[in-house]
Amino acid sequence: MVRKLRDPIHDYIQLHEKAWGVIDTPHFQRLREIKQLGTSYYVWPTASHNRFEHCLGVAFLARRMTEHLANGQPELGITDREIECVELAGLCHDLGHGPWSHVWDSQFIPRALKGKKWQHEDASEMMFDDMLARYKDKIKLSERDAKFIKALIAGDSTRVRDEKSFLFDIVANKRNGLDVDKLDYIARDSWAIGDSVGGLSLSRIIDSARVIDDQICYDIKDANQIYELCHTRFSLHKRIYNHKTAKAVEHMIIDAMLAAEPTLKIAEQIDDPKKYLHLTDCIMNIIEQSTDPALEDSRRIFARIKERDLYRCVDYHVFDWDHFEWLEKEITAEAIVAEAQNLGSSGLAKASQEVAQVGDDAEDEVPIVDGGEEEIDPEALSQLKPSDVAVAFSKLHHGMSTLNPLDFTKFYSKRHPNVCRTAGREHVSCVVPVIMGEVLLRVYTKEYRFYGIIQAAYRLLKKRLCKKYLPDWEPAAAGTSLEPETEPDLSQPTTEGPPATPPQRKRTLSRVVSNR
Repeated sequence: MVRKLRDPIHDYIQLHEKAWGVIDTPHFQRLREIKQLGTSYYVWPTASHNRFEHCLGVAFLARRMTEHLANGQPELGITDREIECVELAGLCHDLGHGPWSHVWDSQFIPRALKGKKWQHEDASEMMFDDMLARYKDKIKLSERDAKFIKALIAGDSTRVRDEKSFLFDIVANKRNGLDVDKLDYIARDSWAIGDSVGGLSLSRIIDSARVIDDQICYDIKDANQIYELCHTRFSLHKRIYNHKTAKAVEHMIIDAMLAAEPTLKIAEQIDDPKKYLHLTDCIMNIIEQSTDPALEDSRRIFARIKERDLYRCVDYHVFDWDHFEWLEKEITAEAIVAEAQNLGSSGLAKASQEVAQVGDDAEDEVPIVDGGEEEIDPEALSQLKPSDVAVAFSKLHHGMSTLNPLDFTKFYSKRHPNVCRTAGREHVSCVVPVIMGEVLLRVYTKEYRFYGIIQAAYRLLKKRLCKKYLPDWEPAAAGTSLEPETEPDLSQPTTEGPPATPPQRKRTLSRVVSNR
């Protein structure tokens, strides 16, 4: 039995009988309640799609890719069973995602269960096994097929050595990262935020695929398409997934969940499929509706999100990939607070002009010094704690850390369709970057009154560390900072309209605001 559905990315798509058997279970329907882009939805209102539709798209592309290879190269001997297993692997690859997608496995779990090695792929296998056990009469899979599907989800051909190894390049490609999961989420996420993927064609990439030397290769004419795909991934991570406001909300959700952990034991549910089945983004609603006094801190943070009273980004900096180790070790909330307390009120006030000149452009467009009265709030300084600071590191790359995915992708030519090799820069572009990754550092204040203190302390800490670890580093010359030196005088008339009402607040290093 084949059923069709309409998808905004792939138009009409077909899914087969066993796929629908999986879809019509609580384990898969759960994905309707987990946002694909997590907290990016708080920045892009149209980014409301869920893991549910993404998995449908991956299943469709997985079958399409496998059928293309089977029809184009009959000598490969791809069977209907293998096509079905690859489709089901694409369908089930994200069964294990937790609330707000990667917020759960990359941020919350490492902090809630320190030392535990866990990733959502582990939960995908757990949920897959539980689904088969509960619906074995509905989803009839042999033990061999179930093992094969889980190996495809993991992208590990060594777990089933009797299967064709090139099939593991389709759903979770560990060779170069070019798989149908990436094809779908790049197209779907771009569409959801109103971006165009330009000349990128998923159909062309799939139709270009050919198996040579037991791996999936592509026509050399499409090398630029592959590069554009990798670069679009980098761009999405930098602009969308790691947007400063999305990361602020992410840190607030993590803090709320950690505050609720002693009461709800949320993290411990990752090993229990029956409990994990009900763990979705709806955990926010459950906490908000609770009257348990122990959850008051969590409710307060969630209320701040709803009221747009978010953590504020005080500064950011882009570093080379190789600097991550010392950055993570040295730039911590504790180190920033210690820097502030060591300097004290007089030290911070004296340093204010210097950090305003050498610091990076704060993402909040108001400078810490406006040329007038500089002032430190001693009470705020004495109350500042590491828990008032959030330090966010984002490792941005093209899909393989510092490596170029094209160096691990093989191509063939029309004249030699059975010979493959990697593409050189002359086949793609002379301006393909040599450096494929970077580290984006952001520092946030959780309370607005600490803004200037945290900003000044962080900038002085960064300056000292850069001198220590980067011998050739030089601060920006005075007057060359991208940060505006003065706050615009909104009370002065302009040629564009009547004079505006001047802001009713007092500017100080501690960011004490009179009307808050």
